[in-house]
Amino acid sequence: MPEKRVEESSTTTTTVTKGSTKESSVVSSSVTTVRVTRSVTKKLIAEEKEALLTAEIKPTMAQSKHGYEFGGPFGVLWMMIVLPAVVVSSYLFCNGRQPCTIRQLPSSIPPLWKFHGGFFDIGHLIVDGWILLQAFIYMLPVGKVVYGRVLSDGTSLDYRMNGFIALMLSTVGFAALIYFKVPVTLVYECFIGIITATILWSVVVSITVYVMARMQKTGLAPGGNTGNVIYDFFMGHQLNPRWGKFDFKFFFEVRPGFIGWVMINFCMAAKEYEKTHEVSTAMILVCIFQFIYVADCLFYESSMLSTIDIIEEGFGFMLAFGDISWVPIMYSLQARYLVDQPVKLSWITTTAIVALFVIGYAIFRGSNSQKDRFRTDPNSDEFQDQETILTPTGKRLLASGWWGLVRHPNYLGDIIMAFAWTFPCGFSNPIPFFYPVYLTILLVHREFRDEANNRRKYGTSWDEYCRRVPYRILPKIF
Repeated sequence: MPEKRVEESSTTTTTVTKGSTKESSVVSSSVTTVRVTRSVTKKLIAEEKEALLTAEIKPTMAQSKHGYEFGGPFGVLWMMIVLPAVVVSSYLFCNGRQPCTIRQLPSSIPPLWKFHGGFFDIGHLIVDGWILLQAFIYMLPVGKVVYGRVLSDGTSLDYRMNGFIALMLSTVGFAALIYFKVPVTLVYECFIGIITATILWSVVVSITVYVMARMQKTGLAPGGNTGNVIYDFFMGHQLNPRWGKFDFKFFFEVRPGFIGWVMINFCMAAKEYEKTHEVSTAMILVCIFQFIYVADCLFYESSMLSTIDIIEEGFGFMLAFGDISWVPIMYSLQARYLVDQPVKLSWITTTAIVALFVIGYAIFRGSNSQKDRFRTDPNSDEFQDQETILTPTGKRLLASGWWGLVRHPNYLGDIIMAFAWTFPCGFSNPIPFFYPVYLTILLVHREFRDEANNRRKYGTSWDEYCRRVPYRILPKIF
């Protein structure tokens, strides 16, 4: 009697029948690498039946499916006041005029108007020119065009991928400024003006996209369409606000803010050299680690199209302020700190910090690359033997490799890297540790949001994934 063997792929189950001994040898050689046990096969079939019988929950774009988050209208109003205040405070409590500390009030408050060093100074012109320069590079017809996810109306938006080119051009431009002895240390002198300029840009951009959304009344974001003006303004009333080919969300997500973060670091390194005639090992580590992080993001820019920010979040004050002001100002805190609070590192400490960053980056890049490959081609040979779970949408959840270790291994790598580029600042002051602590809280909160969203989309299939992969971010702990 012929024997049947079931081979598993990421999307289908195929039956192969063997006949004679000659046929057997041929078929065996072709299916050896995809052999699965009888118990795994039964489990797969049971999963498929369960998933296909589970009703798919399709989100609607007409009305918010999330309900209020962040405490509703009152909570987001409070955040729109507190978050800019935190950014300004990061300068007032750590600006070189006094030791960085949060235990006492700043010794002096910058003047309202001044050429440099005031709330309104030449830093505004620096920010204006920087954002316009990045917008010009963004609109250049260079770089491949990639289409995003299919929207609720059946269309798919196109995106120009030239962020890595923008980073390289910006880096070369900074080197040219150094070569021609342009005083880039002015960024340090005018930092409070740069802060207020980024906040004003956040407000102006948020108002602009909100008015556009109210006028166009199309492509509304599921989380920013509650009918409450304050809440929708904060969350983003429109999912993908565009002015012609200029996509506001995609541009501001990483261009001026992320690349600006790196440029601020370089300027701080130049200021340290001006003060001490050397660039410390601690500063070098911070600049290199954070440059690698930003370069990685922009090199794999197309993977952004599958992130929750692009797929589900509207573009309102929350993302605009985060992208334009919070990222470049708060993320460059370590480099700013080292200008005025120098730290000496031994070779042993330096080696340990580098090793920690390498571990974090390996987890971060390895998990993200595996995820991107699986989403691009789940039927590839790489995933033939990988454990997956079929969902009501017809997609599969990868439950092996990095994604069988924890549900969000990329978050784990992100957090490890954040601590790695903070350790060069030493442990005598808590201020540089604001970023890794904040990032940990942010990613844990996002993880809970991801959980709720995935449970809505995948139902019992997501529950099964959580059963197989019980830890969220940190193995054996959380």
